Amino acid sequence: MSSSPAGALSGLVVLDLSRILAGPTCTQILGDLGAEVIKIERPEKGDDTRGWGPPFLKDAAGRETQESAYYLSSNRNKRSVAINLASEAGQKLVRDLAIKADVLVENFKVGDLKRRGLDFDSLKAVNPGLIYCSISGFGQTGPYSSRAGYDFLIQGMGGIMSLTGLPDDEGGTETKVGVGIADVMCGMYATVSILAALNHRNKTGEGQYLDISLFDSQVSWLINQGVAHLVSGEIPGRLGNGHPTIVPYETFPASDMSFILAVGNDSQFKKFCVAAGAPALADDPRFAANADRVRNRKDLVPLIRRLTIEKTAVEWIELLEREGVPCGPVNDLGSVFTDPQVLARNMKISMPHELSGSVDLIGSPIRMSKTPVAYRRSPPTLGEGTEDVLTSLLGLTDDDIRQLSASGSIQTRQSREEPE
Repeated sequence: MSSSPAGALSGLVVLDLSRILAGPTCTQILGDLGAEVIKIERPEKGDDTRGWGPPFLKDAAGRETQESAYYLSSNRNKRSVAINLASEAGQKLVRDLAIKADVLVENFKVGDLKRRGLDFDSLKAVNPGLIYCSISGFGQTGPYSSRAGYDFLIQGMGGIMSLTGLPDDEGGTETKVGVGIADVMCGMYATVSILAALNHRNKTGEGQYLDISLFDSQVSWLINQGVAHLVSGEIPGRLGNGHPTIVPYETFPASDMSFILAVGNDSQFKKFCVAAGAPALADDPRFAANADRVRNRKDLVPLIRRLTIEKTAVEWIELLEREGVPCGPVNDLGSVFTDPQVLARNMKISMPHELSGSVDLIGSPIRMSKTPVAYRRSPPTLGEGTEDVLTSLLGLTDDDIRQLSASGSIQTRQSREEPE
């Protein structure tokens, strides 16, 4: 039987000093692509998100474990090494691991690692090729650099909440996105930056410092709405499920539930009108062109709602799909993870897990013909790789491990499982 192809980042060693979501999202992507990711965690507590539940993964007997779903979402393809960074011995271990690493990702408070001798300048002196990525709330410079950053706070300060939710006259209020999207997008930008830095290092041999912040990332992905404000000077308001520059492009009520109508051009609008039995709408000068529909949305949208209420959502979707008009359901997560397209694309995966036997996770969206992603390791339990990593990478002996464990500088799988 032929072996699976090596991942695109096979052979790369990533030292992951990050926690919560932005950094772990970044390092999980690198791990999926083949990198060896060493996740440094605090003894006893580990990554903060391990306790962010319920829900928690259940063991084979149906009892809750300490592995939260939140933690499981962004920590596969990593080894957990539990090191106490408050100790000098722990700091030396991380420094030694950084010498072996190609990439280091951290999200400590600005200046926190410098006092431990684990900042970029200290580590590049012993590893000039190290790519050091700092993820923070507001960046390493500027008046907010000392502030802690959390996804909800960043969504508010970065403007996305002002665009999300129903308008005031429909009883709405500013609303955050339902997942930690500021964290996730920051992790994506960090990943892109690391890959670019690796390409530079391949050419020059030089490592470099990457300063990536949640706030910068959030402002960046305001995209069309942000630039529309810069161009027009106008401050856009909330449109609920509506689109600022395309109409009709939102949810509409059917006789049983809402469905999505996403008309992207004038031809599609005409097809919709014919299918809905109202061809005259497409010829109305107020609605014939998209720009006119945007200007007259308050007249058009109620007319469409009177039409859509006459059929069920399934009837509309079947009818409009035949006519080539983009539309679809508003799925809950139960429907998403049983959707035949999701299953066909392996966006739901199952991995072995030492506590539960197996764990269901969200798959990677990356498809590569020569170097596909691989799911090599399920999200690790706290300290499961401590002994193996320190012996294989740093050459520590069993006696070294015992002494470090006894001093509280590290936590191994065995010390975690010993009764109190």
